[in-house]
Amino acid sequence: MHIGGEANSDIEEAVAKATGALFSWSGCKKQVKCGCDGDVLRSMTNELMDRSQIIYSSDGSSAYFTVSNGYYYDTYYFCNPGEVYPKFKELAEDDQIILSGDLYWECTYMMNSSNSSYYSYYYKVYNINVTELKSYLYGK
Repeated sequence: MHIGGEANSDIEEAVAKATGALFSWSGCKKQVKCGCDGDVLRSMTNELMDRSQIIYSSDGSSAYFTVSNGYYYDTYYFCNPGEVYPKFKELAEDDQIILSGDLYWECTYMMNSSNSSYYSYYYKVYNINVTELKSYLYGK
């Protein structure tokens, strides 16, 4: 039986491979950063809606809208309500509008949805950085 350099080098090589595999395993995905300064999920482009769907606070410091898709509800809180408020006030009450912007997960929603599959399946909450808000003039 030979107990020498070859056997030890085989063991060292096996330990090195196992250690390398352990530290190079990338099975965990990066958690998406929530909030208006987080990771953009996707962009909403030219979303058509009634102006009355957007709910603004009286001083223009907060705004949101909710979209119903049958059984599902999505709520979008503005990241930049003060910036968009002057344009919102210019639009007529009965206008249809076009809205565009980048979407982010809302942080409280992310925390709550991890504890409730019902909450995360039927109700989603986003932040939106509105980049465009204008009247839909088709047919006018």
